[in-house]
Amino acid sequence: MKENIANRVGRIISGSLNALVDAVENAAPETVMEEAIREIDGAIDEVRAELGRVVGSKHLANQRLMEENQKHEDLSEKIELAVAEERDDLAEAAIAAQLDIEAQMPVLESTVSECGDQEKELEGYISALQARKREMKDDLKSFRETRGETESVAAGGSGSSGASVAAKVSKAESAYDRVVENASGLIGRSGMGDPESAAKLSELDDMARNNRVNERLEKIKQRRATEK
Repeated sequence: MKENIANRVGRIISGSLNALVDAVENAAPETVMEEAIREIDGAIDEVRAELGRVVGSKHLANQRLMEENQKHEDLSEKIELAVAEERDDLAEAAIAAQLDIEAQMPVLESTVSECGDQEKELEGYISALQARKREMKDDLKSFRETRGETESVAAGGSGSSGASVAAKVSKAESAYDRVVENASGLIGRSGMGDPESAAKLSELDDMARNNRVNERLEKIKQRRATEK
């Protein structure tokens, strides 16, 4: 199972530069530390991209929610008019449309709420990564001051190229992976039951829906009768 954003960011925040350097044998410690900092830069960019997608989804869901609310209100006025004109057929059609809107509202509200939570979470990840980057840069500065520029190659090294160092870093236990992978999918669902059963269930759904429409129409009529 692929690691989620929280786990990946957690690894970066809790990771130790010393442990990372120790995990990569025959590599230049300073090079490894610089690579780790670059990985954080990449992680921040990835989280920002994900944040942009979440904010966009939240905006679209919120906009759709407002539109559906407006439609619902407009239909309520039309239902009142249809009942007043004794056009039950028109009232039933409008009520059916309202039911469709009401079925979608909880999902839209949940999407807005979830996106809001994700937005705050991702903003927190960015702040944490930026703070970790500052710490790591301080660690790198201290390392340079302590060991000097001439000790940039680890003892026993064989002049590993930048490419080999990067390869070792990627294999190291504490290496910093990319935070967000551009991979997503929808969980499919195969058909269930035989065609005859499916048809019966569909018919039952239609019956239940028609019953709800009629119940709401009767309530509106009763309310109007008591108001006269």
